[in-house]
Amino acid sequence: MTEPNDDRLKKFIKQTLPPAEVELRRDLWPQMLRRLDEHPASVPWFDWALLAGLILSLCLMPGVIPVLLYHL
Repeated sequence: MTEPNDDRLKKFIKQTLPPAEVELRRDLWPQMLRRLDEHPASVPWFDWALLAGLILSLCLMPGVIPVLLYHL
């Protein structure tokens, strides 16, 4: 691009886009805490089934434990 085109592009962008708000209008942390209190985290049954399967497989095949620890 040439220099006149750069100036035209800058002028066009300034005209079409509103200036960005730098400061927040309010503090978002209290609202986030309220949302976390409203919906407590729950673990689905499938996650418990996967954990039980992992523990069972580690009990049946203890030789896999060093391999898993190596990959962590």
